[in-house]
Formats: sequence, C-alpha cells, structure tokens
Amino acid sequence: MTLHDEEIVELATPTGPMRTYVFRPRQEGRFPGILFYSEIFQLTGPIRRLSAFLAGHGFVVATPEIYHELEPAGSVIGYDPESAARGNAHKTTKELSSYDSDARAVLDFLAGHPACSGKLGTMGVCIGGHLSYRAAFNPDVLAAACFYATDIHKGGLGKGMNDDSLKRTSDIKGELLMIWGRQDPHVPLEGRNAIHARLEEVGANFQWLEFNAAHAFMRDEGPRFDPSLWRHSFNLVIELFHQRLG
Repeated sequence: MTLHDEEIVELATPTGPMRTYVFRPRQEGRFPGILFYSEIFQLTGPIRRLSAFLAGHGFVVATPEIYHELEPAGSVIGYDPESAARGNAHKTTKELSSYDSDARAVLDFLAGHPACSGKLGTMGVCIGGHLSYRAAFNPDVLAAACFYATDIHKGGLGKGMNDDSLKRTSDIKGELLMIWGRQDPHVPLEGRNAIHARLEEVGANFQWLEFNAAHAFMRDEGPRFDPSLWRHSFNLVIELFHQRLG
C-alpha cells in the first residue's frame, strides 16, 4: 500500500478543540489505528511524511497538534533557536493532565473511525516518544513505538516538571518498542539506564534498541538525519504494529 488519503478534523478536548490530521490508506477496508505524536514543532514536513508513510503501510494515522491550547490551529513551530525555545517552553506550560486527555480524545476518535478496525497503537518522536509512552497507559493501546523519548528519566513533562511516567510504567499492558540514539544529549546513558531498569522492574513487554545516532535521527531534514537507521527503524515499527494490531 503506497497511496493514502488525508483529512483534518477538530477533536473536542477538555481544553478546547484540537486540530488533528488523519492519514489513511486509499484502499477500502478497515485498518488498525495509530496515534502519532510529533516533536515540539508540531506538524512539520518530516512529521507529515512520517504520518503518510505509516498510513501507506496499512494504518489509519491520527497526528494531533500537541500544543493546541497554546498555538493557533495550523501552527508549525520553526527549527530556529527562538522558535525551538518557544516549543520547549510550551512543553512545561501545558498541564500533564491535558496531554493525557488529548491522548484519550484521539484514541476514542480512532476507535470510532469507519476505516479503523479498533486495534490501536501509538508512535512518537522526541516529546512525542514520551507522549506515546504515556498514551500506552490506556489499556486499549496494544503497542507503542517510542523514539528518543525525552524527559521520562527526569520527570520533566508538563507544568511543574513533575510527571509520573516512570512511576506509572506498570500501567502499560501493550508491547513497547524503545529506540534511542547513543549520542543524544537529551537522554544520556544514566537516563536510558533508569528507564530500562524500570521496565525490567515491572516486567514490561518491550524491545530496546540503541543506535550510534544523534537526537532526531528520524527527521528527514537537517544534518542529524540518518536514512539507513530511518529505514531500519521504520521496518521494526511496521513489524511491531502488524504483529500486535493485525
């Protein structure tokens, strides 16, 4: 499957409408649903391409604007230092509970989508990797792919920078695919070790891979992009979702 259709929907959340971009196979049928989370920059070109590529492999993909309360609908945050600082500030301005209610809104939307089979997974990169991890606390999430997930190790997500993601790891019942770059300064060795130890402690069902790569090696723009690892990693994602979601 290589062709896809896309649409824009406004999902109701406790903190206001959340623009969400929906990508799905053009073929008739019902497909597993994937909640896909962006980086702090929202729906950039690389995120749109990742979403479309995933949809083209047989999934209904919903990619929300993670800062819908803080940015006008349709906003894309730039990669320049000033814009990136704004995106990082949003990360700890938004309430942790709002991230969780957003996840539930997208999962419910996917479960009710006429092209969705009802089998659900999540995927995300950077802050999106952390949000994918948290979304997997929902028992209907059967698999989650988390790429270089920031702040899990230090509890730094949301207002107050005191999230409970590590503590709640035992709530994850689906299978996790955790992928990291060993040269990523945002999640150093001690941080990765803390997350791995917690997953082992609770008996989580997970795969763990560390590559010689920088942060954001899946972003197909800029010097950190690694096309070989992009291809290899995406094959692992597709295999996970096909095995766990059908």
